[in-house]
Amino acid sequence: MNAPAVVVLSLTAVVAVLDWLAVGTGRRAAEYALKPLVMVGLVVTALTLDASDDAVRVAVVVALVLSLAGDVFLMLPRDLFVPGLASFLAAHVAYIVAMVLLGASGAGLPFGLVAVGLAVAVVGGRVLRGAKAADPALVGPVALYLAVISIMVATAAGTGLWLVVLGAVSFYVSDAVLGWTRFVSSFRHSRVVVMVTYHLGQALLVVGLM
Repeated sequence: MNAPAVVVLSLTAVVAVLDWLAVGTGRRAAEYALKPLVMVGLVVTALTLDASDDAVRVAVVVALVLSLAGDVFLMLPRDLFVPGLASFLAAHVAYIVAMVLLGASGAGLPFGLVAVGLAVAVVGGRVLRGAKAADPALVGPVALYLAVISIMVATAAGTGLWLVVLGAVSFYVSDAVLGWTRFVSSFRHSRVVVMVTYHLGQALLVVGLM
């Protein structure tokens, strides 16, 4: 990793920690500035890193920009859950493209498919039932999103790159907690857990893929 990328990523990490503190203490105004700024920092990091493949860099930047859009949709006072969900779904597709470009066809792929299958059976079913109870119209979008992010995690396992696998799993945990707290039941500091695992997941995916 080159020096400029280290500097940008370090500054982004500081902003991320400040965002976690803002989430934990209920400072919504600070969240509105800090949360998007973290993703901007990761975009700059992706543009600064010495990429092994320019096509992979493009896919990663697209994924980050779409994630930024999803962040904005989900943090606004209006209920823009579906547009936010769609943005993140497209971001996962971009990450899948980046992983395929790196050669996601190793022995880890079937293992990843089994792992996410178990996760969907244990957690996904409860989330889908909760979504149906909240609003039957949400079942389709949530099910599609669950399928795409599960494919992303399985594809990450297929790359054999540990940073990529850890990033994908961290992102998966973040969304699982988010879905659980929205449609099943909430728990103390759940929003902090969501943000910490989300930011760590995105950062690990950027560094691992690039």
